[in-house]
Formats: sequence, C-alpha cells, structure tokens
Amino acid sequence: MRIAISLFLVTVTFLAYWPVLDNGFVNFDDGRYVTENTHIQNGLTREAVIWAFTQSYAANWHPMTWLSHMLDFEVYGLDPFGHHLTNLFFHIANTLLLFGVLLKMTGALWRSGLVAVLFALHPLNVESVAWIAERKNVLSTLFWFLTMWAYVGYVERKRSYLLVVLFLALGLMAKPMLVTLPFVLILLDFWPLKRLGWGDTSTNTETGIRAIKSETLARLILEKIPLFILVAGASVITYIVQKSSGAVRSTEFHSLYSSTANALISYLEYLEKMAWPLRLSVFYPHLGNALPVWKALVCGLALVGVTTVVVRGIRRAPYLAVGWFWYLGTLVPVIGIVQVGEQAMADRYTYIPLIGIFIAMAWGFPELMKNGKQKLLPILAGLFIFLLATLTWAQVSHWKNGITLFEHAISVNENQTPSFALAYNNLGHALASQKRYEEAVPPYRQAIKINPYYSKTHNNLGQVLYELKKYDEAIEHYQQAIDIEANYAKTYNNLGNAARQKGNLKESIAYFNEAIRFKGDYAEAHFKLGVTRVQQGKFAEAMAHFGRAINIDPGFAKAHNNLGSTLAQQGRFEEAMVHFERAINIDPKYIYARKNLENARSLAGKKVNAEIRQELR
Repeated sequence: MRIAISLFLVTVTFLAYWPVLDNGFVNFDDGRYVTENTHIQNGLTREAVIWAFTQSYAANWHPMTWLSHMLDFEVYGLDPFGHHLTNLFFHIANTLLLFGVLLKMTGALWRSGLVAVLFALHPLNVESVAWIAERKNVLSTLFWFLTMWAYVGYVERKRSYLLVVLFLALGLMAKPMLVTLPFVLILLDFWPLKRLGWGDTSTNTETGIRAIKSETLARLILEKIPLFILVAGASVITYIVQKSSGAVRSTEFHSLYSSTANALISYLEYLEKMAWPLRLSVFYPHLGNALPVWKALVCGLALVGVTTVVVRGIRRAPYLAVGWFWYLGTLVPVIGIVQVGEQAMADRYTYIPLIGIFIAMAWGFPELMKNGKQKLLPILAGLFIFLLATLTWAQVSHWKNGITLFEHAISVNENQTPSFALAYNNLGHALASQKRYEEAVPPYRQAIKINPYYSKTHNNLGQVLYELKKYDEAIEHYQQAIDIEANYAKTYNNLGNAARQKGNLKESIAYFNEAIRFKGDYAEAHFKLGVTRVQQGKFAEAMAHFGRAINIDPGFAKAHNNLGSTLAQQGRFEEAMVHFERAINIDPKYIYARKNLENARSLAGKKVNAEIRQELR
C-alpha cells in the first residue's frame, strides 16, 4: 500500500503541474538568477564554483542553489522546459520524502499520505514550483526533509548524527529558511518521537506539562548545539548580505508598528489563503502604517486564543500543538519583523510552514469524525484532492510568462499602494521584452502615477519611448530617474544612447563614462562607448573599450563582432577573424558576424596575394 500511495503522489503531482513545463522564464528575478547571470551561463566551471561559494549575489549567499542552476544550464541551456522540470522533480521528491518521514515517525499510513498530498497539491505552493528563481525554496526543502530523515535514523540509532549536521548545512547553503529546523526537531522529539518522557506525565494537563523531564529536555537541547551553531552562522551571514545589498528595509520605510501589525495579520491571512486559495498573487503590497490597529489586535488575540487551546489540550492531542507551533515557528524568519523587500507576505513563504497545519488537520479530522462518520473521510478527501488539483492547474497557468503573471496580480489586488507600482512596472517590462512598446507605455505610466519616485519605472518608460523614437520624452524620464537615484548606472547608459541618436556624441560619451564610474564592470557601457569612438574615428580607444567589454563578459557576441570590424578596418584581418569566429560560436545565428568573417577572409586573401606579387617583383 505504501508503494501504491507513493505512485499516486507522483502521478497526481505531475498531472497537476504538467502545464508548468510549457511555461517560460518570467521577468521577476529569473533574469538575475538565470537568463542574465553570466556566472550561471558559464556552467559548472572551477571559476563559477568558486564564485558561488565566495560571493553574495541577488541579496543572498546560497551556493547550493547556484550550483543547481549551473547544472541546469549545462544540461538545458536557456530552454525553460528543463529548468521547470528540475523544480517539479524537487517538488515531487519533497512530497515523497515528507510522506516517508511522517510514516516512519508515526506509522500512520493514510494520515501521512494525506499530509503529503495536501503539500503536493495546495495552490499556495505553486509559486515555489512554477517560479524558476525559487529553486532555492524547493531545493532547501529537499535538504530539510533529508535532515528529518537522518534525524529519525539517528534516534533509532541507525544513522550517524553527522549526517544530520551535513544535510542541515547543505540546506542552509540552499536557502537560510532552515534556521528554524532545530526547533522543529525539538517539537518532533515531543511528538511523535516521544523523546521527552511524555509517558511519565500525570492525567492532569497542567501537571503533565510540568512533569516533562527537565534533564531530558536539557539533554536534547544540548544534543542540537552543533545545529544551533550552523543556524547562528547562517543567520549572521544572511543579515549581513541582505543589509549590504539594501534588501533589509529600515524603519524609515516600515515602522516597528507596521512590521509587527503586518506579521500578526499575515499569520491569519496565510491560514485564510490555505482554506480559500483564490486570488493568489505573486506580489501582495505592504500597507505600512495604514494597517488598521483593530485588525492587528484581533489577529493577535486570535493567535493567543488558538495557542491557549492547543496548549491546554496538549496531552490529549499533542499533534495539534506540534502542528500549530511548527506553523508559528517556521514562519518567523519571513513574517516581516525584519522587513526584506516590499511585499507584505508571499505564497512561497508557506511552503514549509503549512506542513504543520496539514499535520494538525490529518490527525485532527479523523478524531472529530468518530462514531461512524469516518466512512465519509475517503469521499471528502477525494473531493478535496480533486479540488486542490484543479486550483493548482489553474494557478500554474498564471505563471505562463511575465505578462500573464502580472496581469493576474493586478486583477486580484485592490490595494494600489506605492509598493504595488512594482506589478505595473513588471507588466510593462514584460510587454516591452516582446517589443510591444505601445502597449507597455500605459502600465509604466500607471506605475509612475502610483509611485512618482520609482526610479526603475522612469528608466524603463524612457527605454520604451526611446524604442518609439521619442528621444526627447525618453531623456526627460531618464533625467527624472537620475534625480531620484543619482548613481543609476543603467540610466546614464541609456542617456548616452539617446544623446548619440540625436547626434550629440560628446554628450553621449560623458554619459557612458558616468555609467562606468558608477558601475566599473558595466560591459554594455564600455561597448557603447566603443561604438561612439568608432563614429569619431578614434579606433584605438574604441578597441580598448570593446576589449574591456569582452574581459567583463566573454560571451558578449556584439563586442567580439565590433572589435573584429574595427581590427579589419585597420587591416588586421587575422585578428579580426578570431573575434568574428568567437561571436559566431557564442551566437550561431549572428548573421552580421558571419558576413564580416567572409569579408575578412576575402580581404585577407587579397592582401596575401598582393604581398606575394610584391615579393615576386
């Protein structure tokens, strides 16, 4: 029966998520993680592996996640099918591990299977699976369950404790969400592993709680000291990296009240979305100090009330307490007390926490439906599983591409706060990436209307207007972006392009130099500066900038092509052909590079013939 349930879990999960394999990349972190990340696109090279372990990027240090993306690129290149397939594989593996670990700890076949199927099919988990940039979530959860598996083996004296430490360390290097795992292991010691001497308690609830062997609890905490050391180190690294990158928002943007109120409200809203998983969104705007005090108080009282109930019934129904404290505790790193980003909450944050609620449900409902009513459980479970699978299928469709994703986010969010400008900005960007420039203008203008101080949108609107050849209006928005963010290198580069199009070469050079001043490794700015120097006839300077662009980004096909063209103009055909060939190797469909290579070969042949004739004279 265990094998049959496992096969069912694999089949139903694959069918519910099958449409994700036709989805593309989305313009929301997928660029930074894969499509525009040269480190990932270098594959599993020695240099790339060293970078993964020694550098922070995208406000994170998670080398295991980077290695998994590099491996995907080695196998699939930039075909999104393969990247989605890997995410789905991890989600299915997580489902099977969850089922296996729960079954091993409890011996409850059907209840463990119910928890696993709820985890596999709940629409709140779609974001973690369908979003390629959230590889870190599904990968770290794999190590979470492997840590639990190793821990159960250690308790049974079948496996070494070092295996527990190893899996936790690997998980923390995939995503620091695992910082709460040692505390969850203590919960599991209480139930279902029963390592806290619960069998020696009296029948009275209060007396029973006090009767937990303090020496046993102390020993179990001491046992986990190596895990707490790992967690402390990961927490410090994460805070430093996110603080230095600007991901951690100061109280200037979110007060202590707004962070606390948002946390209390989010705990209840996550449960609401679990029970009624409609109107899910990739981005939920933070209301800041506009959060109503009454709502925060009601949610706080509700949390205290539920906690009181489960604690009072802890001897009769320990699974309720374990499930509830699993939920409360594992959400702490992402509940918003330390605000990271502009979102109030996120579906992906529930990937691990809701397992606690699923456990409470799977063990609690059969107890509620005793006295003959349990015959209804298979029917109700079947209907519920079908409903979840249908909702998950529908939710996956919203992740088809950036346009469908952010159109859906806009349609389901009523709170048009300044932070929600991100959704309109990303919709405009998704449209622009498909060269639908006219359609991209309205979302950008709406984003600016919501938040006039969003520098990224001013820059992006400028780019669209530039493509529409409205250079003066484009420059106006570029200038506004710089007024808001003085060191915005990309905008200076765009200003250089606009100035060059208007024939102001000296002005464009000044802008390109400013872009490089603020971002020394800006390959695109060096490239454009090289193009401008060619227009001025300053070939030596042009070649220096093309060379610098190639040193920064060896896969910059246009830089190789233009360097080759400049070398050919100097009569250096052999050197030119090397760069044309490199451009073609990088981009086999690069027609201009192929034509330039043919011309260089022809000219080189004529030059050789001319030299031979000269020698014969």
